[in-house]
Amino acid sequence: MPLIQPHPVLLRRAQAGDERAFAQLVEQYQAPLFSYILRIVNGDRALAEDLCQDVLLRVYQNLAGFSLRSSFTTWLFQVAKHRVYDEVRARDRRVRPTVDLDACPWLAGTTEPERQVEEMAAVWAAIAALPVDLKMALLLRDVVGLSYLEIADVLDVTLATVKWRIYRGREDVQAALGDVLPSRGTATPATA
Repeated sequence: MPLIQPHPVLLRRAQAGDERAFAQLVEQYQAPLFSYILRIVNGDRALAEDLCQDVLLRVYQNLAGFSLRSSFTTWLFQVAKHRVYDEVRARDRRVRPTVDLDACPWLAGTTEPERQVEEMAAVWAAIAALPVDLKMALLLRDVVGLSYLEIADVLDVTLATVKWRIYRGREDVQAALGDVLPSRGTATPATA
């Protein structure tokens, strides 16, 4: 479900320094922002909480300069993108563990709740293994619910680039799941 833009009056009040108005903005956008950041940082809740708070602080500090040229959600996720990119670049300089999708057990074709949880874990692990540019585009579309045009604005890339990143991200996830969940991987041609 796409995020709803805040009412312009609420936004103007927040820009004028009304803390209650800003609190309403935080209440409306904190959960989707946190969810998005959490997935980009591969489930590190403490880091996601820190980054989310940092993004909201930056939004608060710069809200008076927001000119309403773009939508608030686009601007919010642009602020998040820049902050998360900074953190991801810093983390990339440090050693990080790799996700071994082959270590996941066979999960396909079950209705058992435990297996469904494991299947979802495999999906999120495959998403976590994506390069950050593909991951951001895919999460903004499939988790946050932004349109392709909004994603292009947030990531400051062309619409064609957004479409390619989402396509490629989904393809890479599907290929990774094909190794773990053969029934979910690339489809094979039907035989007569």
